Amino acid sequence: MDAERTNTANPNPARARSARRGGAALAALTLAGLAGLTSAPAAQGAEGAEGTQGAATRPAVAHRADRGALLDVTPVADLSRAEVAAFLRKGEFGTETVRYGVRAYRLTYRTVDTEGRPTTATGLFVLPRTDSGTRRHRALDLVSDARGTMVHRDYAPSVAEDSGRLSPYLHAAAGKAVAAPDYLGLGKGPGVHPYMDARAAVTASEDMLRASRTAAQHEGRTLSGDLYLTGFSQGGQVTMALAREADRGLAGFTLRAVAPVSGPHDLSGEEFPALFDGRVNDTSAVFYLSYFLVAQNRLHPIYKDPSDVFRAPYADRIERLFDGGHTEEEVLPALPETLKELLTPAFHERMQQPTGGLKEALAANDGFCDWKPAAPVRLYAARGDTDVPIQNARSCASALAAHGVRAPVLDQGAVPHMQSVGKAAPKIARWFARVGS
Repeated sequence: MDAERTNTANPNPARARSARRGGAALAALTLAGLAGLTSAPAAQGAEGAEGTQGAATRPAVAHRADRGALLDVTPVADLSRAEVAAFLRKGEFGTETVRYGVRAYRLTYRTVDTEGRPTTATGLFVLPRTDSGTRRHRALDLVSDARGTMVHRDYAPSVAEDSGRLSPYLHAAAGKAVAAPDYLGLGKGPGVHPYMDARAAVTASEDMLRASRTAAQHEGRTLSGDLYLTGFSQGGQVTMALAREADRGLAGFTLRAVAPVSGPHDLSGEEFPALFDGRVNDTSAVFYLSYFLVAQNRLHPIYKDPSDVFRAPYADRIERLFDGGHTEEEVLPALPETLKELLTPAFHERMQQPTGGLKEALAANDGFCDWKPAAPVRLYAARGDTDVPIQNARSCASALAAHGVRAPVLDQGAVPHMQSVGKAAPKIARWFARVGS
């Protein structure tokens, strides 16, 4: 979850914020003014069919020999150090860790869908422009940078030169290679995005790491095998889930450090209650819950007909709104202002005590802090966040502490959701550098 929903036609980040969200909850950071710095044209989304609606069970995801196979490398950006710094400043990111320019590529690779069937996905791979002398031949550590919520496939990091590239460019400019998956159903991948399905995000992320290793060789670079994980908002949840899998063993990689930012780490205990108790602002609550219910119903039997959950007139339109082809500027005006206006009375009550497919969906996407990582973990959050309240990070820290792991919660202050990552990312880059030194 996050407020990373952009308007690619608007070069002014402040103007891209929806008036309905008061500017704070929706920090849409479109940096179209830098479009001339990238060779990526405006892309058309891939078409694909929705997954099986209401599937009650899902097969285990087996490892296929071709998972992570690299199919295509497309250059999308080539920025000098000064251009990277300008890009980050427009996105309200600190620039003190910028040492290099960057080259970015869209990777297309093999992975599996939510049912374990072969499919493809795309992602952004970024290399520092260390082009001379021994620096070019130095093996690069790899950062996996998981992005936050987006509804339109063309806003994915490998396609759009906007907020989804801020953190990847920052880490690459600090001297590391970066893999930023688009996830299933976004970017150039087929199908619809299984929003907040952590397992699908993890498999796409793992396979993006494998594809990145091949892409590095394609560009005459090598990776050291040291792996650093970060991610913002929805990507914060993905970061902890991916860390658990990497800790269990990811061939060719050694997990070195984990740093999620403003992630919904406790859906059942914190994030979902916050949607209803006022800690999450109304417009974000309506947006997130609508997206979650529509996407998760394709995987878990939450409803048979949208009218079981959503009031009229929203029941007739809501699944179309979240098909990957609508921008947030189209989605938000088509939704009501409050959850009581969105949900039927019966489902509004059910949300307080989830049962059936809803309970199943929450359980499948919770608990990713309930383990003992060997690598150090830092949890970044902001007390001013009204999209993903800081209590999510505190709950994660408590779960890790129960396993004997001290993971500090680093409060970024009384800032809104999107600004939390702008403040945290340079600190994370410096911490990753210290861990690797």
